[in-house]
Amino acid sequence: MTPSIKSYNEAVAFHGHACPGLALGYRAAEYALQHLRAGRSEDEDLVAIVENDACGVDAIQLVAGCSVGKGNLILQDFGKHAYTFIDRKSNRAIRLVQRTEPVVQRIDPVASALREKVMGGTATPAEQKEFHERQAVVIEKILKMPIDELFIAKEVKPEIPVRAKIFTSVQCSSCGEMVAEHRARVRDGKFVCMPCAGEYGRGW
Repeated sequence: MTPSIKSYNEAVAFHGHACPGLALGYRAAEYALQHLRAGRSEDEDLVAIVENDACGVDAIQLVAGCSVGKGNLILQDFGKHAYTFIDRKSNRAIRLVQRTEPVVQRIDPVASALREKVMGGTATPAEQKEFHERQAVVIEKILKMPIDELFIAKEVKPEIPVRAKIFTSVQCSSCGEMVAEHRARVRDGKFVCMPCAGEYGRGW
């Protein structure tokens, strides 16, 4: 039995506002936990690989319990609305890729058109009001739609990343600040941090 899943309203409180992108990330995480029969990750048993840095990632962090600090949220910013969830315990993984037809456009083309005006700062107060009303309806529909109308979901062979490591820190010989050894550079035979190392290039 899958443990209880945090609510969408909790995801909104965590993210700061409600939007279709957040709802899509919520549905992806919700479905993955149910499909894998996994609970919210308190440690690193569940790993999420996200391929964008959009709003939906915040819902994934909250629902799946994956975070950069724990080492089980991996950002591969390919600009794709695609999410892979890996359960270390069961050695199973599922990848969800958003369908090619934009979901907001499919649900409400008017809301999609109004969004351009609102984000571009050209919407009238009446148009802004209508946009927010329509967006609330779009979000409600996303939360209730069958998952296969939102994503193509399929099990994939898990490529399980190594667990997070703790590295030794060294002191930058330039600024004096401590830096993880594996992120340090060497300049003139001494350790330096990336900002102090400067750029090295040969013109191409």
